[in-house]
Amino acid sequence: MDCPAEEKLIREKLRSVTNIKQLEFNLIQQELIVTHQTSDVSDIQQALTSLGLDIQIKNNSYTNKQLNLLQAHVTAKDWMIITISGLLAFTAEVIAFTTRTENSLLIIVLALASMLVGGRVTFLKGVRAVQYFILNINFLMTIAVLGAVIIGEWPEAAMVTFLFGLAETIESYSLDKARQAIQRLIEIAPDVATVQTEEGSWEVKSVQEIQINDIVWVKPGERIPLDGIVLKGRTSVNQAPITGESIPVEKNKGDIVFAGSINERGSFEFKVTSQTNETLLAKIIRAVQQAQSERAPTQRFVDQFAKYYTPTIVITAILIAFLPTFIWQAPFYPWFYKALVLLVIACPCALVISTPITVVSGLAAAAKHGILIKGGTYLEIGSHLKAIAFDKTGTLTHGKPKATDVISITKNSKYDVLQLAASLEVNSEHPIASAIIQHWQSSNQSSNLLAIHEYETIPGRGLVGIIDGEHYFLGNHRFAEENNVCNTHVESILHRLEQQGKTTIVLGTKHEVLAILAVADTLRETSIQAIQSLHQLGIKIAMITGDNPTTAQAIAGKLSIDDIQANLLPEDKLIAMDELLKKYNKVGMVGDGINDAPALAKATIGFAMGHSGTDVALETADVALMEDNLNKLPFFIHLSRRVWHKLVQNITLSIGIKIIFFALALSGLASLWMAILADMGASLIVVLNGLRLLNFSYIRQDESVHK
Repeated sequence: MDCPAEEKLIREKLRSVTNIKQLEFNLIQQELIVTHQTSDVSDIQQALTSLGLDIQIKNNSYTNKQLNLLQAHVTAKDWMIITISGLLAFTAEVIAFTTRTENSLLIIVLALASMLVGGRVTFLKGVRAVQYFILNINFLMTIAVLGAVIIGEWPEAAMVTFLFGLAETIESYSLDKARQAIQRLIEIAPDVATVQTEEGSWEVKSVQEIQINDIVWVKPGERIPLDGIVLKGRTSVNQAPITGESIPVEKNKGDIVFAGSINERGSFEFKVTSQTNETLLAKIIRAVQQAQSERAPTQRFVDQFAKYYTPTIVITAILIAFLPTFIWQAPFYPWFYKALVLLVIACPCALVISTPITVVSGLAAAAKHGILIKGGTYLEIGSHLKAIAFDKTGTLTHGKPKATDVISITKNSKYDVLQLAASLEVNSEHPIASAIIQHWQSSNQSSNLLAIHEYETIPGRGLVGIIDGEHYFLGNHRFAEENNVCNTHVESILHRLEQQGKTTIVLGTKHEVLAILAVADTLRETSIQAIQSLHQLGIKIAMITGDNPTTAQAIAGKLSIDDIQANLLPEDKLIAMDELLKKYNKVGMVGDGINDAPALAKATIGFAMGHSGTDVALETADVALMEDNLNKLPFFIHLSRRVWHKLVQNITLSIGIKIIFFALALSGLASLWMAILADMGASLIVVLNGLRLLNFSYIRQDESVHK
């Protein structure tokens, strides 16, 4: 169940089963989800079994009316069957070569035994394909083998059957490697946990039974079972399976822990915040599985190509088999044999499988390094990005500014203006608001904030409110100018602070400026390294921010940013993104997933910093960086380019081999077993080439990333 032709066959078969509402195929995972309205799924299973599919029920949800079916993988029995078939076919070939005859009773018996042992499933599927008029590989192989038998090529028919079976088995085994990469994600969270009872004792429970707010105890060396907040204890946690962080992270009271990460030393207790199906790990797995089922642009092209390629080659083979004899009285046997060779190369299996196996391997490699890609489309398009735009606060910087200056413009004391500013900001969740409130609290621990009325946030500018009957505003430089309260003295102070790279906040009334506050944010340690690496990869860098131009310029100067646009409202960022798209065509956008939502949606690919806003990042971004490490961006670009190169290599190889054997078949230089060996060999080569991406990784993070 890893070929679009087989998907079509299954759809045709299940069409006759009543109460089926929807079919969802994941060909790489060999998985089928059936949405139905029946309490008995035996009819569905019987229909699939009649097609020769060995089906296992992965999940049967009667509440959601979904049947999750999984095709069985390669077993020891499969290897034994193919080995016996090969020995029989090889023996028939040796006897035919030594006796110079291909039609002796012994050779026929050996060949038949080989075909029945190794080709039974193929022939049955071929017959079923004929019933539904579907040209899949099993149908084509059945016709080719039958034709070889008709013209007396018994040993060759047996060898073709064996080689096809061997290639199919090896291909299935290789595809298992890609599936296992996703399966390993599922298995990293433990099935049980030590939970505190109502009496205060501890007992081991299944994670499925654990509820939100339950207290869980984690010992050194254990994996954390669920997401939660540390209540007691101190430890270091290896979060590499979730965020890709290579260095263990210290965890203290109040810190967040993720399911699947490893407790390295101290024991601790934490309060559960997410049940097993809502943990960050569960969301990652769902997103990766969803991404696997979506077809990338190259895959859609390949599927369309294959749709017309196979019928064309089959029609050509039929014409070659009969026209030379009927029109030019040419000998029938040589042309019929050439037609059989064409039938062998008519199925585009190598071409069809080359794209999804490459994309899925790339998705798995990205997930392993803490990059969650929401579909193969974004992984493929990433190779064509020409520019990336960054938000400043919380993206290039830590997003945790500290108050550095409080300058009173009027006779109000520093205490008074800081109290007013903190009172206005108390309801805001903006990082600058937090900086002002923290500065107030550290300076005046015993004083109360003032009551505020008619509080309103003005997006991209600031906020307004009434305190003791007086209207106040608190906002950026632009907001102050719009309120017509700036003068030469105020502008000179703002200019001086902004030249220092600080973000300025103006406190005022309808008539005058009362104070100017300044906060400073620090660059992330990875910002400079990441920007350098992106430049080395030929990516242009833009910064679009709501901060003032002087502060933006100061930050940009440290990072060698190519294009700077400042003082932007959310709608202005959308316009800025439009301009960048016109200039560079393919542009990425990196933001926090909330304030930058319009620009993220408009960009070719939206990247979200996932560590501080994980839920939002998972829901809104095309690509989520599960750790706030911008070095993952050049890693993504390089991985995306490597995926693109693999796709080109695989498609070129697949089509190239088809062209070569088409020419060889017409010239009479290709035999049946050579054709099947080359065609199935091509399938194995493209699968193995795609699987190489599973080991894609950094060499050094302080350099341009490469493999």
